[in-house]
Amino acid sequence: MCGIFGYCNFLCEKTRQEVCDTLLNGLSRLEYRGYDSSGFAVDGDKEDITIMKQVGKVAALRKLVKEQTVDFNKHFISHCGMAHTRWATHGQPSQINSHPQRSDKTNEFAIVHNGIITNYKEIKLLLEKKGYVFESDTDTECVAKLTKYVYDSHNQDLNFTELVKAVVKELEGSYAFIFKSAHFPNEIVATRRGSPLLIGVKTAKKLKVDFVDVEFANTDKNTSFAPVEGQDMARPALNRSQSRAFLSEDGMPQPIEYFLASDASAIVEHTKRVLYLEDDDIAHISDGELHIHRIRRSKEDNTPATRSIQTLEIELAEIMKGSFDHFMQKEIYEQPESVVNTMRGRVNFENHKVTLGGLRGFINIIRRARRVIFIACGTSYHSCLATRNIFEELNQIGTQAELASDFLDRRSPIFRDDVCVFVSQSGETADTILAMRYCLERGALCVGVTNTVGSSISRETHCGVHINAGPEIGVASTKAYTSQYIALVMMALQLSQDTTSTTERREEIIDGLYRLPGHIKEVLAADEKLQKLALDTLAHQKSLLLLGRGYQNATCLEGALKIKEISYIHSEGIFAGELKHGPLALIDENMAVILLMTQDSLYPKVQSALQQVVARKGNPIIICNTGDESLVNHYKAIEVPKTSDCLQGLVNIIPLQLLSYHLAILKGVDVDFPRNLAKSVTVE
Repeated sequence: MCGIFGYCNFLCEKTRQEVCDTLLNGLSRLEYRGYDSSGFAVDGDKEDITIMKQVGKVAALRKLVKEQTVDFNKHFISHCGMAHTRWATHGQPSQINSHPQRSDKTNEFAIVHNGIITNYKEIKLLLEKKGYVFESDTDTECVAKLTKYVYDSHNQDLNFTELVKAVVKELEGSYAFIFKSAHFPNEIVATRRGSPLLIGVKTAKKLKVDFVDVEFANTDKNTSFAPVEGQDMARPALNRSQSRAFLSEDGMPQPIEYFLASDASAIVEHTKRVLYLEDDDIAHISDGELHIHRIRRSKEDNTPATRSIQTLEIELAEIMKGSFDHFMQKEIYEQPESVVNTMRGRVNFENHKVTLGGLRGFINIIRRARRVIFIACGTSYHSCLATRNIFEELNQIGTQAELASDFLDRRSPIFRDDVCVFVSQSGETADTILAMRYCLERGALCVGVTNTVGSSISRETHCGVHINAGPEIGVASTKAYTSQYIALVMMALQLSQDTTSTTERREEIIDGLYRLPGHIKEVLAADEKLQKLALDTLAHQKSLLLLGRGYQNATCLEGALKIKEISYIHSEGIFAGELKHGPLALIDENMAVILLMTQDSLYPKVQSALQQVVARKGNPIIICNTGDESLVNHYKAIEVPKTSDCLQGLVNIIPLQLLSYHLAILKGVDVDFPRNLAKSVTVE
């Protein structure tokens, strides 16, 4: 939901202006995660913290910064700053509710936070009884004031890592935090549980090793902060190991920069060397060294003893708009390439074979499953619905699609011979992660399908498929939907490769996958016609119905979601077979209707729905196959190429994505940042 960004430079001289620019540019890359308000904290002139916050997008914060009288030319050999762009959960968007949140009026402690603290009311009540006065409506301010309370209660005798550890032990919920304090200059502490956080490392010289050791606390039960024998008490009371990755060849500290962010898109322009924090990690950056500690270590703690430094595979150009007006438009037009990237190296079109390396070793287990359960949210859920039929047809395994939030509410029974597939573009969707952990606890085989290497779902599932769609910045998902769809179809194809009775059907589908990029290009070439249709027919509508059945039911749901979230027109996807059971009452000459009537086995049944609409004076727009003269000559039609029935939804969704985009442009709304929404839903 929110985006957090931190920047630390050690022995790299920077002006305050350069630090502020780095923080603001980082926020701009994360703005898709929330754009109600933003702010940052940097060092002041007297060993204090300067905080600047503003309502609105990052551009408004930039304007505020330019108006300040602060000395932006001041130089810092070492410095730690942090920034935040907000998607409001507690308290309306306002300057006072923006982050960073502070502990008191002198800014002793400042915090940026992504997530939700579920026990903040209890903490707030406790602190109010202690005399603390709150100025905002946020849950984060409770954590800032709790930090000061713990620090003062220990007679200011804790180091920064111990302090943060003591604070987060009192918290319930999901979070990613960055802490900054006037008491600990040139230090920063970050921790996470349930919300993503990664750290980029930039040095002039190569690092000595490509990992960072995890330092575990003393396990003495009598005290929370027992010292290690012979340890300097001015340093954290932990079993510390030398942060060997960050020393030069002669053993001396080297100039280094650290970048902390919710997403790799904010880091890639600076460095491609990153490490991903695990839940309950505490990262402490000081004197050019990064130390990673654990909040607690139990017998159930199976996290590795090191955090590997990985190399990002994305390029800066991938997160830029290029010649397009909006990210969403760019991502729609990237789909001929993104679907190829999803299939590259996995589909052998000559031999009609599919090989998903991420499932190697688990294929036979999945084939023996009692049932396959897809669990996802939003657009990812629609990709599951779209492919459920082909899973059942090819593999004869009972397959169901579940909304993660509803699945958790019902506490649905899960068995050891179930296979649960978790689909998420970001790999950090909170409800999907909670559902995954619920299924892991019950012994089911868990498969992840994500677009983000290093995400929680990709790390915690037993196996999985990376969809390789490339970075998706626009809040409305487009190319991730088509790539998820293809990844799930490929999974169904690979599972059925030992069944000779489905050979002909598999070959038909694989041939369809081969032709798919060309079909998508053909639809994109008709963009001007769709723009005119949006202007002449749909722009003035208040409501819109999309009708389809079979494989196209999911297309209707996804198309309706795109239209409502981007153009703010009420739209509803309706299963055409249910039309006469209630929705038909909405049909008249004024109701906009889009009917998906591509030629498959259910074509005659959808014709029946068309007649019902026309009999009520409806004027439907029909998405049909190219050359279907019975429809093209009598109705407003959007023609699309014909392909295999289970892949037709991949072609049919393209005109609906384009229509939603053009409707949003005609209404003058922000396409990439629709109101009240954010890209990565990392809270329940």
